[in-house]
Amino acid sequence: MPTIPSPFGGNDDTLFDSYDEFVPDNAPRPERFLEGHAVLEGRDHVAFHRLTRELFEERKVYDMTFNYNLARLNLDTRHRNAGYRYAVERDEVDDAIDEAGFDRVLRAEFTPTTPFCPQTHTLTIGSFRAWNGLADRHEYDLVRVRAAPMHHQSDAINDQLAELEEMYLATGDVSADPADSAAVGSNPMERARENESTSRGSPDAPF
Repeated sequence: MPTIPSPFGGNDDTLFDSYDEFVPDNAPRPERFLEGHAVLEGRDHVAFHRLTRELFEERKVYDMTFNYNLARLNLDTRHRNAGYRYAVERDEVDDAIDEAGFDRVLRAEFTPTTPFCPQTHTLTIGSFRAWNGLADRHEYDLVRVRAAPMHHQSDAINDQLAELEEMYLATGDVSADPADSAAVGSNPMERARENESTSRGSPDAPF
């Protein structure tokens, strides 16, 4: 009996590009955060994004709407131009990190499926914690994360990501919460789930 593809994720591989290919027409357009830096293309993008799939799987960074590993959003042909783009940070750009021990820096910019995606805040923070909490698995001293400006709360979300980044630079701790974290981006159900995970203290809790 043939399967009917689900609009929320689905298991039909014909709907997805391969992790081994870079399809420029389906990839998010690099926006403000990547401007002036060395944007990863082709095999360089593929290599880091395949690693991202592994790290997101380990840290349970899942898109709860589509019920799949967030890295798969880049490959979902139903949502072209959504997902992550990456760039190696150039030291000469004004807002580059100037911290001892953080010489090799990657920037990651997340473009959600819609300007009002309620998960953007949770997913970008979870991504930051996965990449930097498992930094021994890649070549970068720091992965900086921001939401693309198309999201209606990108400024507030990016302020909190910058705060989380500063905490990490100062302490090496990826688990700290930015001020007013629960008030930005997430809906009441997500906040309740985050509070429950925190109270349990489970090592399997997302992010």
